[in-house]
Amino acid sequence: MLPAPYDRVLTELRSLLPDARLITDPLRTLAYGTDASFYRLIPKIVAIVESEEEVVGLLRVTRAHATPVTFRAAGTSLSGQAVSDSVLVLLGDGWRGCRISSDAETVTLQPGVIGADANRKLAPLGRKIGPDPASINTAKIGGIAANNASGMCCGTAQNSYRTLESMRLVLADGAALDTGDAESRAAFQRSHAPFLDALATLGTRTRANAALSERIRNKFRIKNTTGYSLNALVDYSDPIDILQHLLIGSEGTLGFISTITLRTVPEHAHKASALLFFPDIAEACRAVTLLKPTPVSAVELMDRAGLRSIENKPGMPPQIKGFGPEAAALLVETRAESAEALAAQVDQIGAVLAQTTTIGDGAFTTDPKACEGFWKIRKGLFPAVGAVRETGTTVIIEDVAFPLDRLAEATVELQGLCAKHGYDEAIIFGHALEGNLHFVFTQAFDTDAEIDRYRRFMDEVCAMVVQRYDGSLKAEHGTGRNMAPFVELEWGPQAYGLMKEIKDLFDPQGLLNPGVILNGDPDAHLKNLKAMPAAHGLVDTCIECGFCEPTCPSHKLTLSPRQRIVGWREISRLTRDGADPARLDALSAAYDYQGIDTCAACGLCSTACPVGIETGLLVKALRGQRRGAVAQRVGDFVADHTAGALDVARVGLRLADLARRTVGPAVVERTARALTGGHIPSLPRALPTATNFTPLPDLSHTGHSSTAATPSVVYIPSCVSRSMGPAASDPEQTPLPQKVEGLMRKAGFRVLYPEDLAGQCCGMPLESKGLATQADAKADAMLAALRKVSQNGLIPIVMDTSPCALRLKKRLTDDGMKILDVAEFLHAYALPRLTITQTDEPVVLHLTCSTRRMGLDGALTAVARACSSNVVIPEDVGCCGFAGDKGFSTPELNAHALRHLAKDVPAGAKSGYSTSRTCEIGLSHHAGVPYRSIVYLVDSCSRAKAPESAF
Repeated sequence: MLPAPYDRVLTELRSLLPDARLITDPLRTLAYGTDASFYRLIPKIVAIVESEEEVVGLLRVTRAHATPVTFRAAGTSLSGQAVSDSVLVLLGDGWRGCRISSDAETVTLQPGVIGADANRKLAPLGRKIGPDPASINTAKIGGIAANNASGMCCGTAQNSYRTLESMRLVLADGAALDTGDAESRAAFQRSHAPFLDALATLGTRTRANAALSERIRNKFRIKNTTGYSLNALVDYSDPIDILQHLLIGSEGTLGFISTITLRTVPEHAHKASALLFFPDIAEACRAVTLLKPTPVSAVELMDRAGLRSIENKPGMPPQIKGFGPEAAALLVETRAESAEALAAQVDQIGAVLAQTTTIGDGAFTTDPKACEGFWKIRKGLFPAVGAVRETGTTVIIEDVAFPLDRLAEATVELQGLCAKHGYDEAIIFGHALEGNLHFVFTQAFDTDAEIDRYRRFMDEVCAMVVQRYDGSLKAEHGTGRNMAPFVELEWGPQAYGLMKEIKDLFDPQGLLNPGVILNGDPDAHLKNLKAMPAAHGLVDTCIECGFCEPTCPSHKLTLSPRQRIVGWREISRLTRDGADPARLDALSAAYDYQGIDTCAACGLCSTACPVGIETGLLVKALRGQRRGAVAQRVGDFVADHTAGALDVARVGLRLADLARRTVGPAVVERTARALTGGHIPSLPRALPTATNFTPLPDLSHTGHSSTAATPSVVYIPSCVSRSMGPAASDPEQTPLPQKVEGLMRKAGFRVLYPEDLAGQCCGMPLESKGLATQADAKADAMLAALRKVSQNGLIPIVMDTSPCALRLKKRLTDDGMKILDVAEFLHAYALPRLTITQTDEPVVLHLTCSTRRMGLDGALTAVARACSSNVVIPEDVGCCGFAGDKGFSTPELNAHALRHLAKDVPAGAKSGYSTSRTCEIGLSHHAGVPYRSIVYLVDSCSRAKAPESAF
């Protein structure tokens, strides 16, 4: 039951938004209310808006009831600016518009566009947006602009403030303004003349105060996101220009940005990087000062503690372990329009570096893999601390900036403060060209003593940054709740007074994100601290950053990986404490569907997670706990009788096909729903027919050795491929194992099969149900059979289904065995032995989760492009959400994951291709064209040629 006035607000919001987009249940308000900061506030209402009109209506309702509102984009912010205990407003799917100007000099973006997606669209044109935060693969444009986020290469010249062309915005009173439209500006000038006059007066008064104006200019010569963008008052005289630039960095406290147009910046293709080592911080910082005027794009500083935290990681130069206790490193990158220009820049930078003292080996390289390795080292610093922290603690990453000429002494002093307060694990790194340092440490908030330690530390840090160096307390992470009590300390009473005037002018009722940026409570940063209790060993290292969310097919349907962990942490805490049983019951009941049933367990979250967490493993473990002894016995039976279980599945498919042809799909669905007790509520249009593959007798024996002319290959069709044939509506009716075998023979391979093929299974269906013991037993049995037929790994082994290939590779402990996913086999072994005739017919390609996780998305794409000159990879599709059998039991997950697919299927496309038979069922259903294995495409475009090489 919501307290007043929230019950009245909810009632009125229901006239604007459907119930599905108004969230009040305890699980989702907790989960959706979480951001990447170390603060916890649980909203009363979470509202998901899809249009500017809905934002205006929502503000009208909340204003009428004096109810605070906080706008949230991706929730990757670190300073507590995106949490609320009132009404939290999230962006739905309707905010993903992206329009690039004809010359690509500007890009117009809605706030729901992920920064990296904007860059992907701009990349073919040689451009990108200026801001480049570390969270750019997750952070959305709305949050990037509202926080004036920067990053490693952005500096102070290419952030949102400096590259802003125009914006469309909504103020607290519901008024909308498009600053790039003359009519909108004129209308706003008529309707809001007193408001604009007041802004103009603020600007005139500020510019007339020479000391204050110079103070503001000096504060923004280095990175600074503490407080409001007061530079708008001295940089511009037009009140509308002042207005739109004040919204940059305002963290949703002054208005809502519904569209923004940014000037783009060059994205040079030619790059060179160098990882350089110095005897101490002082020499590294001296090098930074010398490098500042040279054509460097980024200079990243890493202190000795930071290097030590990652020195044992794969790819790290072994020399690091021998460096002294004061050593430091700089990661330097330079970019140019051409190879010749790049070489000249490297020479110029090298001449400057020759004036410094370095240790160890270090030189520029243009090798993309080496450069990528360097940047992985740099990006691994933050998670390196997060991954080794004690359970129950959180990771805090603070963000300050100093004048460049004092960076060395400030770094040493900061190291001293960390040691003084017992943060021995703390590391320091940052964007050295801008004097910007991040320091990372772990902190518990479960005792008064720990909270007091944090308070004393932050008091001393703030005093040091402001009083000794006149630096920025927040360089690029935003003020938030974390630094709001210290804004006046940094800026002084006169500038702070200006900020209060701005807030009062824009938001006289104080309803937009209250407590953020300006907060009169000196202890605000010590309240509403987020606890991080133990939940499960598989996920306890989660730092709740949200980087996983764009990869998750259930995100925005139910819960994302971050939100699943948040929910399970709270359930685990309540279970241990024995407190609030009613809340525990409510959370647990909701979690069954929201957390467990709708998780695809695809593992893509682990590829984006800074600490490598695969949330699906937690979900599978919980499924196993939930199933009980009876399910375990059923799992044992299925594992022991795999061939029989597949026969039963084939009978079901045959009956379903017969029934659909005789009584129609609707009757079949109703019958299936009734027979399964609702566990199969939907049957896709592309339901497979049954198949039962039997290898050709003359190719099913073992013992063959490879020769140069006729190499052997072991083929292990997945149990899905052996039981599920093409859909009845698919023009291609050859079962996949038969097609694979034929293609292998066409390419000149002798095909071998393991013994007891009918009973072989990698265990994937069992694992997805949480039956890990049975699943591993099946995988191990299959590996034993494959070891025998492959002559202990002498002959390569090919799997035709990517999820099964990944599972076997993960389970494999014998380095001598080579298991190839079908994409690997086609790319590296089959194509060189075939003559390909490329088609210009559009080919739609789906990169399965397993393909991505194995790093084979490039190989699969190359295979498709070898066969077609027109390969389309839908940009808004990641995991398809079919998840084995979830497409039958939880069809809404598949529908949600593929909700953007149909729009990306080009006219004239007759088919799509992938490497997972179950994924292809859902893809066919939602795309409107049949999907089948990539093997079919290669077979249709190829003919045999004489073999040129063996394995």
